[in-house]
Amino acid sequence: MKFQAIRILNTLMFFVMTACHPTQGPPQFEYFDDAGIEKVKTAMLCMQRHSWEQGTAMQGMLEIGDTTSLILMARESVQRYKPDGRLSMVGSDMNIADPGANGPGVLAVYRITGEEKYLDAAKALYDFLKRPESKNEKGVIYHNNRSEAIFIDNMFMVAPFMAMMDDYDEAMNQIEGLRELLWNEDEKLFHHIRVSRTMEFRDPSFWGGGNGWCAAAMAQVIDILPEERNTDKEKLIGYCTDLLDGCISRQLPSGLLYDKITEPNFEETTLPAMLAYSIYTGIKSGWLDPSYMVPADKMRYAVYSNIDDIGLLRNASAAPRFNSPGTSPEGQAFFLMMEGAFRKLTR
Repeated sequence: MKFQAIRILNTLMFFVMTACHPTQGPPQFEYFDDAGIEKVKTAMLCMQRHSWEQGTAMQGMLEIGDTTSLILMARESVQRYKPDGRLSMVGSDMNIADPGANGPGVLAVYRITGEEKYLDAAKALYDFLKRPESKNEKGVIYHNNRSEAIFIDNMFMVAPFMAMMDDYDEAMNQIEGLRELLWNEDEKLFHHIRVSRTMEFRDPSFWGGGNGWCAAAMAQVIDILPEERNTDKEKLIGYCTDLLDGCISRQLPSGLLYDKITEPNFEETTLPAMLAYSIYTGIKSGWLDPSYMVPADKMRYAVYSNIDDIGLLRNASAAPRFNSPGTSPEGQAFFLMMEGAFRKLTR
């Protein structure tokens, strides 16, 4: 009932706001100008990046339309490959799922440039992720090669790339498998880490970043699926909307959420950027009700308030351990993704 109440409240607030601004829709604060975007981007590019961080940073470039930076980053991703097909492998030899985040950027650069090396790299990465030894008995990809743990982060790392490679069955299998292992229906949130064979929770918390990865992944896959997969689209719309409701119901007066969503540790900035990106994407594509602009705009404003003078997003779940407030490449990247999605929606 509480989640339905949140939807009703957002709808009422949206109608009130649009009634007050009938020609413009809900009032918006001013855009972050191009110089501000450049600061955030430069700060991100100056950070050391592991495989998933490089891939997510490339997606930030995709969203803001920085083709030159995207091509340069994809070139580096392909250059730092492993013979088994994994991309951007710098100091993270154990990773299985994380390199998959590079797939969308590399594939986009192939479509921009036509250079076969990028398509070959995408195919090699795809083949690696499809290996049976990379997965559990139900075909869900392990997070790394040192344990049988399944991380909810994997949804973003793997599912959108599989959909972009036209393997819609694999994309859906990853989402469904992760949801079966880690979704909590009562809380409408995802747990973080579970060992699939023993069903032991390695981390039962509702980590904000993990839930943000999922919202973004499902928003992307919904848009990638072709019309003949409409049943899958509708299923994912339901899944993603439920997750958004679960997060929005925990939104704090500041507009942020706790890093461990249901535990009052610290107010964190990456998850709101992830959620706002997902909401703006869904509204733009027509599968999410425009009333979700109300919490999304509040999140976006709160995220903006945490950008400092040199372009760092402060109070993000801090790399590399993600257990305290600080900064991270993925926080920077999702700011760019959020802003790119907002501009596509409102301009």
